[in-house]
Amino acid sequence: MEILNRKARFNYFIIDEIEAGIELKGTEIKSIRNGKASIEDAYARIKNREVFLTNMFIAKYEEGNRFNHDERRERKLLLHKSEIIKLSKKLELDNYTLVPLKLYFKKNHAKISLGLCKGKKLYDKRETIKKRDLERENRY
Repeated sequence: MEILNRKARFNYFIIDEIEAGIELKGTEIKSIRNGKASIEDAYARIKNREVFLTNMFIAKYEEGNRFNHDERRERKLLLHKSEIIKLSKKLELDNYTLVPLKLYFKKNHAKISLGLCKGKKLYDKRETIKKRDLERENRY
């Protein structure tokens, strides 16, 4: 079960990838296993030496009761301190963005693949579309 962020590869140049764990509630895990989550509008940011994932959508669990979760709450990402320090330096100096690329399970633990990204300009996006079209034509 993988949930991909297809827009990220189109809208950003991906410099580096980092794997992180996510702190989730029980009903959130059940919704993710059912495939009812989206990371398209999400991004990560650093607050008080902790990394949080903002604007990730996880649908409410249908069979959940009053303990159901908030759909777009901030979720803490689990990284080592050294990784957080490296990320914060890169984000401040080089004006990068942390964007989730993929949400998946590894040994029954939810993991997220974060990309250290730089935004593409409009002409870069046009160039990407041209390359994709040329590859498609060359295949046939």
